[in-house]
Amino acid sequence: MQLENYKSFETERLLIRPTSLDDAEFIFQLLNSPKWLQNIGDRNICSIKDAEKYISAKMHTQLTRLGFSNNTVIRKSDQRKIGTCGLIDREGLDSIDIGFAFMPEFEKMGYAFEAASVLMKAARNEFKLKELSAITLEENTGSRNLLKKLGFEFQEKIKIPNDPKELMLYYKEL
Repeated sequence: MQLENYKSFETERLLIRPTSLDDAEFIFQLLNSPKWLQNIGDRNICSIKDAEKYISAKMHTQLTRLGFSNNTVIRKSDQRKIGTCGLIDREGLDSIDIGFAFMPEFEKMGYAFEAASVLMKAARNEFKLKELSAITLEENTGSRNLLKKLGFEFQEKIKIPNDPKELMLYYKEL
């Protein structure tokens, strides 16, 4: 897949670009981190090969269809892959979902706010979206606080297909 045909974004500290198959080892680590498993859920990514299949099936399929998907977030100062942030067409939601996840050692440094802020601007200006959704578990106070800081408002508790957990749905007009 020619990822250079799709938009990447930059902030002062971050490069945010479409996730590639070269990111499979990082995606494997992130999706198996304790906080991912606790707050997002087990995606059954048991090997780097599974991560490659996940990237192709979930991320690249949507990227081809809509022009946006999940992105790998890279810290410019050392080129370290630190997390993901993306715009996701999620089953069970009426609008595109903004999602983010960072390796534990990169939390509470403002990276998620920085990445999500630039993607929200792109959602409005580049992709012409009028609104965004966000979902999180009630006990995930870090995500809930970040969503509030980004200007999202809590709407209701919901369940989405293939996820037994009750989620808090947030919404923001762009």
